[in-house]
Amino acid sequence: MNIDTASAWQHGELPPLSLYIHVPWCVKKCPYCDFNSHALTGEIPEDRYLKAIMEDLASDLPLVQGRSVQTVFIGGGTPSLMSPDFYEGLFRQLQEQLCFTDDAEITLEANPGTVEQRRFQGFRAAGINRLSIGIQSFNAQRLEALGRIHDDKAAHRAIEAARNAGFENFNLDLMHGLPGQTPEQAIADLEAALAWEPPHLSWYQLTLEPNTEFYSRPPSLPDEDHLWEIYRQGADFLHQQGFADYEVSAWSRPGMASRHNLNYWMFGDYLALGAGAHGKVTLRNGDMRRFWKTRQPEAYLNRIGSRTAGSQDIEPDERPLEFLMNALRLTSGVPENLFTERTGLPLSTVAVKLDELRTENLLVPGRIQTTELGQRYLNSLLERFL
Repeated sequence: MNIDTASAWQHGELPPLSLYIHVPWCVKKCPYCDFNSHALTGEIPEDRYLKAIMEDLASDLPLVQGRSVQTVFIGGGTPSLMSPDFYEGLFRQLQEQLCFTDDAEITLEANPGTVEQRRFQGFRAAGINRLSIGIQSFNAQRLEALGRIHDDKAAHRAIEAARNAGFENFNLDLMHGLPGQTPEQAIADLEAALAWEPPHLSWYQLTLEPNTEFYSRPPSLPDEDHLWEIYRQGADFLHQQGFADYEVSAWSRPGMASRHNLNYWMFGDYLALGAGAHGKVTLRNGDMRRFWKTRQPEAYLNRIGSRTAGSQDIEPDERPLEFLMNALRLTSGVPENLFTERTGLPLSTVAVKLDELRTENLLVPGRIQTTELGQRYLNSLLERFL
């Protein structure tokens, strides 16, 4: 597909800007985890890591000069291993270099077993206003099978500590399709989570990813019939409790969807700081660039200047598929005009294929949104745009 964006690019507002910060350390590497996480072998070098992050930012600032950050997500690894003092220093220095909107959503991932109430209070005082707590399950046997360092009691204590520290906006991370899990146990996990009245849940199926211990030595997982029954019963239960599945594995009460994640799915921009972090930025000339940072923590700490390990322009002929792979994950899809706003391309670039899919009852009329049938065959649908 040969696309000329010179006349198609809309020189209006650039996409919303988010910031992702990666903390690569954890107490123990979980056997299912394929993220850039590294088990601790000593003290976390907080001062050195803060200095490295700020040097990293200095190199990237020209990409986003004059733009405001609307959301921040601190992921890992286990970001809650870092001290409140680290985050106080981090956000003080970030605010000297970046403009944050008054209502910026700032999320920190936290794992039970690495936090207590005073630490949560310190995170809140540092400016963090949303938590994502990695529960995974409230069943002690399932947690042991997942290699987690916390048990069910620690999971409940972590949520209680978060609530007592004043966090009203928080996500509980849960998995289903766990080794030996029955549909009844999966529903029991959801019931235990909802007892804490969370505004948001991430509820997703355990998958065996390459380069993980589980991939090398697979555990016994529920078969396809059990997996479908777990999902069906869980989805019915969550809908009955007033939750909407606004994305493939994200559930929220009205108005409480993760703004940071929505920016990903709506093909927004995001700076990336920290070892192994990935970013995407639209430049004022209409170019669009992905970049990724040095992955190994020691190498990231010891580099001088830019920590960017590589970058790649997203060419105009690649943007339709990139946009649709994200936007069609949203249950409600996106308005058609967002395609041009976020890709710089006219809707006519994809209009013929969109119309074909609508005649096949895979997309709804007048909107970039799958039907129930289209969601079921999403991968095949996206292949049409290759």
